Amino acid sequence: MIVVMGATGTIGRALLKRLIELGVPTRALSRTPEKLQMLMGERAESTVEVAAAEASDPESLRTAFTGANQLFLSLSNSPDQVELETAMIRIAAEAGIQHIVKISSPAYDEKAPVAVARWHQEIERTLLESGMKNTVLRPYAFMQNLLRFAPTIQTQHVFFGAMGETACNFIDCRDIADVAAEALTHPEKAGRVYTLTGSEVFSYSQIASKLSELLDRPITYINKDSEALRRDLMEYGNMPEWLASHVVEIQAMSVAIPEKPTDDVWRVLGREPRKLDAFLQEHSEKFR
Repeated sequence: MIVVMGATGTIGRALLKRLIELGVPTRALSRTPEKLQMLMGERAESTVEVAAAEASDPESLRTAFTGANQLFLSLSNSPDQVELETAMIRIAAEAGIQHIVKISSPAYDEKAPVAVARWHQEIERTLLESGMKNTVLRPYAFMQNLLRFAPTIQTQHVFFGAMGETACNFIDCRDIADVAAEALTHPEKAGRVYTLTGSEVFSYSQIASKLSELLDRPITYINKDSEALRRDLMEYGNMPEWLASHVVEIQAMSVAIPEKPTDDVWRVLGREPRKLDAFLQEHSEKFR
């Protein structure tokens, strides 16, 4: 039995879809199981059990982990991340979970410190010390996060960042989910650290050019300094300060530490990662 923690998230939903396709017994956890059941519709059939659990409620986790031997761990980033995930790892060990697949972040680097990456580094250390078999997935920027630019692209034909002309790794969350599914269903692919990217890197200016061609109108990337971007994300994007700082920090990391694709997706899945062009085409109506 595989327990999926974070089943309503972008990666979690894609993982559930893949596990259903594979017919693998799965227990999907959510604070709002009714919402999850509605999202899944009739796809779950008899292979998925939907259960209520709360990351901050140890008793609900102990119940949810009973009878399972693997855990997919993916929580939304938050200032409580270290506390919640380290507690969850300990509860999983006590409950008899034998293997955890954890969604992490690119490795922490003091040359370009990212607070969230430091949190994940601490959680990874706890996971390693737990003695359980573990697979750590370190994805770079999600293609799905480009959708947050849609409102200003629709209304102003622009989007904003603080990356200059730096090229960035992007990956489709569905590829991350597919790698997780492989690690959960093929023991020989588990127990490793995978750094996950697409097969290409792109600057925001290049993405603006792709969108211009796709939408048949000029789309412009406007570069801002980090502090101006942070203020705008809080004021106009309604982001809490820690999240706005995270967005700015990961963009600063991309500028300070040149990014290049890895072949980890290919090595696990035996195919190329999904392409950015295909992703933008698939979601073109959201930018119009």
